[in-house]
Amino acid sequence: MKKEGKVKISNLILIVALFCFLILIGRVSFIAVSAEVDNINIQELASRRTTKTTILKANRGTIFDNSGNILAQDVASYTLIAYLDPKRTTDADKPQHVVDKENTALVLSKLLDMDYDTVLGYLKKEGVYQTEFGIKGRGLTELEKDTIKATNLPGLDFIETTKRYYPYGQFLSYLIGYAKEDENGNLKGELGIEKYFDKELTGVNGKTVYQKDLRGYKIAGTKELTEEKQDGTDVYLTIDNNVQFFVEEAINKAVTDFTFDEIDIIVADAKTGAILGYGSNPSFDPNIRNITNYLDPNSSVAFEPGSTMKIYTYMAALEAGVYKGNDTYQSGSFTTKDKTVIRDWNRVGWGWITFDQGFIYSSNTGVVNIMNKYLSADKLKEYFKKLGFGQKVGVSLKNEASGKIDFRYETEVFNAAFGQGITTTPLQHIKALTTIANDGELLNPYIVKKTVASDGTVKENERESLGVVASAKTVEYMKNLMWHTINDPDGAGHAYAIDGFDLIGKTGTAQIASTNGKGYLTGAADVNRSVSILFPKDDPKIIIYGVVKKSLYATPLSNAMKDIVKNVSKYYNIYNDSNSKDNKNQTIKNYLNQDIETVKNDLQQYNITPLIIGDGSLVTDQYPKNAKLTSDSKVFLITNSENYLMPNLIGYSRSDIEVLFSYLKIPYNIKGNGYVTSQSIPEGTKLTKDLKVEFTLESKLDKKEEPTTTS
Repeated sequence: MKKEGKVKISNLILIVALFCFLILIGRVSFIAVSAEVDNINIQELASRRTTKTTILKANRGTIFDNSGNILAQDVASYTLIAYLDPKRTTDADKPQHVVDKENTALVLSKLLDMDYDTVLGYLKKEGVYQTEFGIKGRGLTELEKDTIKATNLPGLDFIETTKRYYPYGQFLSYLIGYAKEDENGNLKGELGIEKYFDKELTGVNGKTVYQKDLRGYKIAGTKELTEEKQDGTDVYLTIDNNVQFFVEEAINKAVTDFTFDEIDIIVADAKTGAILGYGSNPSFDPNIRNITNYLDPNSSVAFEPGSTMKIYTYMAALEAGVYKGNDTYQSGSFTTKDKTVIRDWNRVGWGWITFDQGFIYSSNTGVVNIMNKYLSADKLKEYFKKLGFGQKVGVSLKNEASGKIDFRYETEVFNAAFGQGITTTPLQHIKALTTIANDGELLNPYIVKKTVASDGTVKENERESLGVVASAKTVEYMKNLMWHTINDPDGAGHAYAIDGFDLIGKTGTAQIASTNGKGYLTGAADVNRSVSILFPKDDPKIIIYGVVKKSLYATPLSNAMKDIVKNVSKYYNIYNDSNSKDNKNQTIKNYLNQDIETVKNDLQQYNITPLIIGDGSLVTDQYPKNAKLTSDSKVFLITNSENYLMPNLIGYSRSDIEVLFSYLKIPYNIKGNGYVTSQSIPEGTKLTKDLKVEFTLESKLDKKEEPTTTS
């Protein structure tokens, strides 16, 4: 009976075992034919456990200037860590964790420029294997890493990464932009060239794949598959490092010497449209990204430009064949049909003047009368658009502004003609000004010289013509007007004149629209002051556009522009003996107490005949002092005799008359603007203090027809 019981128990066990075995076989079979089990991909799981994949990280491309100087590159970067777990140390004589937390905190607080208690707080974290030290402990340079290592403090280590480095700091920051690590630790461009070319600069990561054993080593005899990385494309800008330095230096000096909100300057090659210099202030250092404004002032911010737009209103009238520069109009004010009063910047005007003079003096009523007599709103808008206003330039930058040139009603049209009520960007002005430098041919500005891919493929940018939008005759006429605007003593742009430099240009002053959309700000400094400059006059090589915002005076901009002009001219050797034979560009000597005949002979080397006052033999005073001399310079020599005879002053400027008669202390009166055409006292008349000399001045512009009076 007992044996039969044992057999029955054994059969039961056998049946249960068989049943379990069948279940196991079924499960294995199911797994063998199934792609997923419990939402887990079996093949992927097996592959992950036996396959090792190593990412070959692509290097981000480098950004260069046009001569190959590095402006942005990848460099090794280090994150400081501290091991806190005592279990890391197996030999008490060679500790592998932080032993003395207080002393370590003291040393690191000084090296990392951190608060001691903050550092100690990181080191006293409980239950953690290791710790980092926040933002101050990341992005360390090789030198900073070596300095910390030299302390020999136990338990410190470094994680090596890559960061973007900008060797010139704030230099060209808005144009270059910046790249920073994203949430996955990859560098990503967020502004400027870094953003526009982010995909090309980033490149493509590669990888190596092989089969591994349980210890992670490659299994002998198995294949290793490698996809090579493709390093990022290098970008070469058109920027000339030296020109950029001139721009940065001039801007920094203006910031130091004056008070204003913002200054922006662009320098371009007039013959190609290549941007050579590109600066703004406020700016930022892309290494630390102390940025407050994420819009590039030169390309992404449109503002009302003011009277620099008169260049293009006059060009539109010339191109339409209706402009008569010697026609006259009453300056001062103009009342529109809706009773809006438009005034000249000096509020009272200059009386009856020609339209040519209106440009030189920057008369608002001049362009209003041109629009009223000669041009329609549609014609003006069409010409503005031809020059590129109201649309993006299309340079290699994100978030470029297109500006706005919408105007419809009479007052809007008149305001637009002198640059108020419309908006433009500095880059658009550079583009439009290329027509003045190229006989009416419009060029598209560009900032990237070439790109060089990791496989050696080169893509070059070059001069891009957008067609002819003005005749050579129109351009020559405008060059003449723009020359007088800068170089005439009473020209609106005379603050930008430089002795010995034949600059041409036009200034602009525009009110700033109120942020609430109602009218304009009314403070004395609530204006944008701008200028367009080209040189040399006859064949411009350089274009410069600049604007200073919320400045009481134009002096910050005029000083900066003159410094840039001088430095750029010298750097490119624009004003050399071959193109300015009479310009010795030497500083006048001090001739006081020297013999008058000796002085006259000395000045002959500059082709200058001085104006001598009195019949004495020695020089007792002179004008100018400490100035550059050219063949156009006026030199007054006062002698040791008070027998003053009236000189012939025909052709002299207002400032010449004012200087001379302040020396002589003789009463005088001036009528008109420009240069002397008549004097009330004949040459040779003895000058006494009871005389009052009257001078009549007119513009020296070439007149091709008799002026007519128009209303």
